[in-house]
Amino acid sequence: MDNQGFHISKNGLAGQGINKAGLVRWNLRPSEIYEIALTRKEAEITQHGALLVKTGQHTGRSAQDKFIVRDDTTEDNIWWDNNKDMTPAHFKALHGDMIAACEGKELFVQDLFGGADNTHRLATRVITELAWHSLFIQNLLIEPTLDELDIFDPEFVILNLPSFKADPARHGGRGETMIAVNFAEKIVLICGTSYAGETKKSVFSMLNYTLPAKKVMPMHCSVNVGSNDDSAIFFGLSGTGKTTLSADPHRVLVGDDEHGWSENGVFNFEGGCYAKMINLSAEAEPEIFATTQRFGTVLENVVMDEASRALDFADATLAENSRGAYPLSFIPNASETGSAGHPKNIIMLTADAFGVLPPIARLTPSQAMYHFLSGYTAKVAGTEKGVTEPEATFSTCFGAPFMPRHPSEYGNLLRELIATHNATCWLVNTGWTGGAYGIGSRMPIRETRALLAAALDGSLNNVEFRPDANFGFSVPIAVPNVDSSILNPRETWEDTTAYDAQAQKLVDMFIANFDKFMTHVDDDVRAAALTA
Repeated sequence: MDNQGFHISKNGLAGQGINKAGLVRWNLRPSEIYEIALTRKEAEITQHGALLVKTGQHTGRSAQDKFIVRDDTTEDNIWWDNNKDMTPAHFKALHGDMIAACEGKELFVQDLFGGADNTHRLATRVITELAWHSLFIQNLLIEPTLDELDIFDPEFVILNLPSFKADPARHGGRGETMIAVNFAEKIVLICGTSYAGETKKSVFSMLNYTLPAKKVMPMHCSVNVGSNDDSAIFFGLSGTGKTTLSADPHRVLVGDDEHGWSENGVFNFEGGCYAKMINLSAEAEPEIFATTQRFGTVLENVVMDEASRALDFADATLAENSRGAYPLSFIPNASETGSAGHPKNIIMLTADAFGVLPPIARLTPSQAMYHFLSGYTAKVAGTEKGVTEPEATFSTCFGAPFMPRHPSEYGNLLRELIATHNATCWLVNTGWTGGAYGIGSRMPIRETRALLAAALDGSLNNVEFRPDANFGFSVPIAVPNVDSSILNPRETWEDTTAYDAQAQKLVDMFIANFDKFMTHVDDDVRAAALTA
């Protein structure tokens, strides 16, 4: 094999069983990847220098095509109700066939770290056949120093060959697309899809599996930190304001998506961001918009005018899930280390379209575990076909698709860390007040920010609280600089009887959803859970 590049590893691809590839390009710099991707017509360059790509038929994750090898090491450690299994024999066949497909092929290799905590980071080798995939993952993971590259020995390997088509009969999948995860061998195989997010999420899945055994909590969350090293964790599903609320000009952004919580504090899994681009504007999200105007950013499925090369972020012709991948350093006020001290506050965000939840509530550790395992938010009418009224969504741990272990493992670990480090937990509703969606109005962002600021600086702990009649958590009665009328959601409804009925409806949904966890949690969490 011919090896070229910025830094050729002493631990070559023979360790991955690849001995007959063609040209292997190691750890290329962005400018060289640009040249190759443009020459190979994998990508175009935009008006301001970003690299623009199209991912074809797959513009998001292929969740139904992800499989985990079921063997002696995973049999009792995987949440099989939420994950599909495959046999070791099927994985071995797929692995062998993909290795054979590398013969004579030009490959791109990036040696990177998953995790900013040196004690727990995962040395990750990503092997791709598309040049732009190499830049994508270089943007999103953490680059080693030259000294670290000299001794880099991969612990985890991802082989991504979009041109390879899986055979369901031979490989055990559903079709040509597969994401095959072998936790015992620490290998992920990706084929039949060009969507680069599969590579990013594979790193998250591996860390989600390996870290809990070391008492390190993996989290789908954003993190920021104040001047006193008082970090805050923001959990939240799509549409709850996780990215917006964690971007605070008075606090440093540690990261916006995936983190760990170890004995050393909190740390980013990534060295970059993978932001949604649809309807992006310079006015609403200036920092993210600015990254689209920079050399080095990879834009997926954003529509570009071929003549002017200007971008149209409102055009969803190629995908509703258009994305941008860029280094965290492209964002002002971003952390240089990707790490911070133990969190003082944990924020669980929800967008309650039923208009029942208060704008903020303080949770006990047991209540925090209950709401973490519930992972509640709500869709509103019109967001998806067939959704005509508010619809509850429960995604346990605020990221069920990426949780290989049973949710109770993550919940118990989070509760233990909260107790050990005396973190204060808050439930923040960014949804509706004064009525459900269609009747009430969206929670004012000014009030939400004021309540968050009071929670983060500690002053909110000094006000008087009342117990919530429906959920039992503590709700502030009055907060300086906040309109007190919104703090009691029942009083914001014109028809309080209608509120009571709506509240009972939401409580019943919580009870039905949590039933599957009741046998997996301790007595104190069962006591904190809502019951009929």
